[in-house]
Formats: sequence, C-alpha cells, structure tokens
Amino acid sequence: MVDTLIRLLQDSNTQWVLMGTLLLGLASGVLGSFALLKKQSLIGDAMAHAALPGICLVFLITGEKSILAFMIGAAVLGLLASYFIHSISTHSRIKEDTAIGLVLSVFFGVGIVLLTYIAQLNNGNQTGLDHFIFGQAASMVGDDVKMMVTISSVLLVITFLLFKELKLLTFDIQFAKGIGLPTGLLNGLLMVLIVGAVVIGLQAVGVVLMSAMLITPAIAARYWTERLDYMVIIAGGIGALSGVLGTLLSTIANRMPTGPLIIVAATIIFLISLIFSPKRGLLTKVIRYYRLRKTTERQQALQLIYQACERNIDKKEFTGVISMAELSQRQKLMSSNRFKALVYKFVKENVMEDINGHSIRMTKTGLDEAYDIVMNNRLMEVYLMNEMRYAHLNLNSEAPLSFIKIPEKEKSELLDLLKGLGRTPLFLPASLGQIKKATTDLPRTKEQRGASHEL
Repeated sequence: MVDTLIRLLQDSNTQWVLMGTLLLGLASGVLGSFALLKKQSLIGDAMAHAALPGICLVFLITGEKSILAFMIGAAVLGLLASYFIHSISTHSRIKEDTAIGLVLSVFFGVGIVLLTYIAQLNNGNQTGLDHFIFGQAASMVGDDVKMMVTISSVLLVITFLLFKELKLLTFDIQFAKGIGLPTGLLNGLLMVLIVGAVVIGLQAVGVVLMSAMLITPAIAARYWTERLDYMVIIAGGIGALSGVLGTLLSTIANRMPTGPLIIVAATIIFLISLIFSPKRGLLTKVIRYYRLRKTTERQQALQLIYQACERNIDKKEFTGVISMAELSQRQKLMSSNRFKALVYKFVKENVMEDINGHSIRMTKTGLDEAYDIVMNNRLMEVYLMNEMRYAHLNLNSEAPLSFIKIPEKEKSELLDLLKGLGRTPLFLPASLGQIKKATTDLPRTKEQRGASHEL
C-alpha cells in the first residue's frame, strides 16, 4: 500500500492535482468562514449552480474548451446570480432563502437545457462539459493548476489585507457604516471573492458539491474556536487537509472520483469536530451533562437532609438522627434506589454516619457542605426576587450561580433580606453527636462557623 502510494505520488499529474485540491480547500475554507458567519451559506451553492450556464454559453460562443474562458463565463453568471438574489430579497417581500432557492433552480435548469442542447450538436469538441457537474480533478494539467494557484493567492491576499473590514462587515454592519466604511462595496467584494473560490473549484469538485467545499470546513472549524481569526486559519487547514486526503484516496482507489472523496473527507473531519471538540462537541456536552446531573443530585440530597434537620431541631433531645424512611418519602426527584446509593456514597465519604442501617446523621464535614448549598440556593431565591436591584453584578445565568464570592456589600444586603423573609438557614453546629440551634446571628464565613462549634 505504501509503496503503491509513493509510486503514484511520483507521477507529475498526481502532483498537479494534489497541489490544486490543496489550494482549493485552503481558499474555500477561508472564504466559507465569512459566508457561514454572515448566514449566507447557500449563496455559494447558488453561485456554483449558476456557473453551469456560464460555461455552456462560453462554449456556444467560442466553440472551444478553454478553462480560462470557462472561468470567466462562470464568474460572470455567478455574480449575476448574486445580484438577482440581492435584488429579489431587497425589492420584494420574498425572503433571502427563498430567493436563493429560486435563482439556484432557474440557473441550474437553464444550464442543464444548454448542456443537453450542446450534446446534440454534431461537434465532437463538446465532450467532457458534463464533467463540470460533479468535477473531474484527474483532468487537470499544469496550466490549470497554475491558474488555480494564481487565483487562490489573489483571494487569500485580498482576504488578509481586508480582514478587519470583513470582520466588521460580518459581525456589526451598522457600526461599520457608522465609522464610514463602504459596506456596499465590501459586501460586493466578498461576493466576488466567494465567486472566485467557486470558479476555481468547478473543475475539481463540480457545481453540485462546491457549496459543501465552502461550508463544511467552516462549520468544522466553528466547533474548535470562538475567534474569527483562529476560525479562518482552522477552516483553511481543514479545507486543505480534505483536498489532500480526497486526492490520495482517489489515487489509491482506482476509478474513484476525486471531488466526492474530498467532500467525504471534509465531512469526516466535521463529524470528528462535532463529537470531540473540547467546548461544543457532543461528547463534551454528554460529559458535562453527566457531571451536572451528579452535582445536582448531590446538592439536592444534602439540602433535603439539612432541611429535615431544620424541621426537627426544636424537638427535645434531637441528636441529628434522621430516618431513611422520612427522607425517602419526602424526596421526589430521583428513584428510591438511586437515593439510597447516594446516601451510601455519603457514608463512605464521611459526609454522614450510618445509624443501624435505617437512619443517618450528618458529620461536621457534611453539615458544612450542606449549609453552603442551602445558603447559596436561598440567596439565589432572594437575588431573583430583586434581580433588577443587583443587575450590576452581571452574574452569568448559564453557569451555576454562586453567592460565596460576590462583593461583601451585596452579600451583606442579600443576607439581611434573607433574614427579613425568615429564610435564614439554621446553622446546626455538631458537637459530641449533639445538634443545637444557633442562638447568635448567622455565621457568614467558614471561620465563623468553625468558631460556633464551641457553643
């Protein structure tokens, strides 16, 4: 296998194809990132399908198969399709996605009609035009690749030079207008760049699959970063890697088309990103959900036991012993077996003590942990009741709210509000197996709580 691959890579035609697909993937990934973030993913698809009638019209006019002429015709029709989409969505009630679907189908239908008409001509020179539908990278020669190198380099240099302007255009077009940027010109230039990427990919990937070449690397890169500059670099790398892998696979497997294999390689990389990316991946989300579920169950169980102690604290000679039957009856959020297994885990961690197998009693460690949980949850209730008053705290609602580390002034106010509502947790100092109701003000730090154990 390795010897066969090395021998094939020594072939000059394979080297040209490999270089061409690498550059195609690089340019497509970079420009596809902007199309994706501007929510114009289907624009590239419309431009690619519109390129087919451009190629056919150029052949009917010239009667020759010239790659340069084909690219010019494809670019003109691609820009014309982009203009129609913008005009329809701007000057009518038709939305952009509907306009894209309309223009795409009309241009592609015209292209198929012209292709059928050309096939019926008594001219042997028309053979091979249908390869532009799905692409045929193996037909590329040195001159084709040199043209791709030139166009790709121009596209990448322009993108690099105007990166800040394109970034503003992508994320905040109103601000870009406010500082005087020619947003209309920049948007038109971006469309020209995307058309250029589509045009150089027609021979390798074809009009049908070119949109996937633009979008798939960009989507895969989006899973790995939150920054546009990193996303552009990663998307370009994924596109280039997809081009190389697709070309190598088609070289090893006889009679396998290069274009579809490039898209398959890009899709595999996307699936890997979808599953294994560190922040957005499905596996990461499953692990995060599992950990959150474990944490939530633990907090719910400790809060339940703490509240049971609060209910029984005024009873004479209450020693902190709570029956499992009472706890199982009151908890509704998990199965009885799951709750018993969690209590057994608490006993092993010295959070609780097992009393005769039917009752439990919290240790000092468990009591401190449960106190923090109950305090945080009740402070959260008070905070939500007065959320506008404390909006300046900018607490992140996506993460578990923690009131232990908020500024002392706001914490003191929330504690006073909590006390006024009669929701202050009853601190239960553990001493010699006895649990006593606190007679002092609420201890607000772990040091104060430790000192209260001497009461």
